[in-house]
Amino acid sequence: MTIHEYFPTRVYTAALQKAGAREFNRRLLQECRQLRADDAAGRRWSARNYPGGYTSYGSAHRLQRISPTFEALQRKLQSHVKAFSAAVQWDLKDREMSMTDCWINIMPRQTAHSLHLHPLSTLSGTYYVQVPNGVPGIKFEDPRLDRFMAAPPRTVNARPSNRTWITLPAVAGHLVLFESWLRHEVAPSLINEERISVSFNYNWF
Repeated sequence: MTIHEYFPTRVYTAALQKAGAREFNRRLLQECRQLRADDAAGRRWSARNYPGGYTSYGSAHRLQRISPTFEALQRKLQSHVKAFSAAVQWDLKDREMSMTDCWINIMPRQTAHSLHLHPLSTLSGTYYVQVPNGVPGIKFEDPRLDRFMAAPPRTVNARPSNRTWITLPAVAGHLVLFESWLRHEVAPSLINEERISVSFNYNWF
């Protein structure tokens, strides 16, 4: 008997760099907090769309073009984007995968990021700047979930590849990459300290 496994969903995790992550995150953290303080439009947008937290998505979503620190993050991400592209065997000979969006997310206690995907993008990801102990990670949904007609529940010890939801821990200095159609969310934290991350999109068209 042979069980074939087809159509896998791949999620990439890695440390951003081998050394110097603490100092680089210190610079990022300073800019994230300064941007929140300066970005009145972003705070208004967040009050309507990101209750309790702050995101620059609605006001400054191309930070790699205006900040040397975020431009440096873009350069550091490039090797990881190439590694993911190779793993999924994308044919990129005639077109370049380029960063189109880059924004920050600051999530205090009880702030949640509801289930969503990233339309009009190819590859998306998050880099973790500050992650207090005990905050939730990023939760991914099986993209076939709406087609599970009359499927029995999975066992409590099911392999990760057989589960309908999977949560990857958030780790400061690490990144997560995934195809932009994959739905994901972040549950509210019960920790008083802020969870700070940088999210980004790449396109090839």
